[in-house]
Amino acid sequence: MAVHAGHEGPQGAGLGLRRAFMAEFAADDGAAEGVDFLEVAPENWIDVGGRYGHSFRALTERFPFVCHGLSLSLGGPTPLDRSLLEAIKHFLNSHDILCYTEHLSACTDHGHLHDLMPIPFTEDAVHYVAERVRVVQDVLERRIGVENVSYYAAPGPEMSELDFIRAVVEEADCLLLLDVNNIYVNSINFDYDPVAFLRGMPGERAIYAHVAGHVREAPDLRIDTHGATVIDPVWDLLDEAYVAFGPIPTVLERDFNLPPLADLLTEVGRIREAQSSGALSRGARGACPSQGRTRG
Repeated sequence: MAVHAGHEGPQGAGLGLRRAFMAEFAADDGAAEGVDFLEVAPENWIDVGGRYGHSFRALTERFPFVCHGLSLSLGGPTPLDRSLLEAIKHFLNSHDILCYTEHLSACTDHGHLHDLMPIPFTEDAVHYVAERVRVVQDVLERRIGVENVSYYAAPGPEMSELDFIRAVVEEADCLLLLDVNNIYVNSINFDYDPVAFLRGMPGERAIYAHVAGHVREAPDLRIDTHGATVIDPVWDLLDEAYVAFGPIPTVLERDFNLPPLADLLTEVGRIREAQSSGALSRGARGACPSQGRTRG
């Protein structure tokens, strides 16, 4: 794979960019102070022109950006969408996007399912998905990160979720998007220890992390919605991630029930505080926060 030199991941604390507060970012009056980088789904911005396209271009010239894809369907049964891949490649390069990530899931079967379906945790699926990730990396000419997803059923597992994730990233030689909220949600729904799971993840491959809110449907059921504030147990798990792996760059995701931007910036500030505390904790233990980190 011919990978462009110089592709680096983000640094610090980031926020998912939503059109509802683009004007506040565009005003450049300090409203976005404390946000180190922004994240968007490329599918939402490819070929967007006019006022929004102009505003987006202005923001990519001011802020570092990362992209988190929605539609590649890395585990789907149908062939990869080459035209979409080429459009994504052009978008990443034209906006100088730092890195690109996708979900470790399926979302197509001769059409988009508009949901993230789990991939069976099997050896065959490891080989299948890893090959598709390698194809994506070859087309994009850069390593990508794959995200551990929330799921609500595990069809025909032959290995654990953790072993599956580790096997895919190792065989594909790709990066990891570490979603802390998804670990917590899955730990409730499937009754496992989230800290032990987190510490078993290939954190040395983490290009950045996600943190978000979710909905409590029942004592043993959580739904990943990105529509609420982050709860304390998820913040605690993020603290564990920083102690284990160093102050990984982290994005706050919020897709629905958007509060005022100031409220989101408060949560971004909490990420920054946790990153500082995590770095100090690792320093006290004699570990270098950046030791072993992989950059794409």
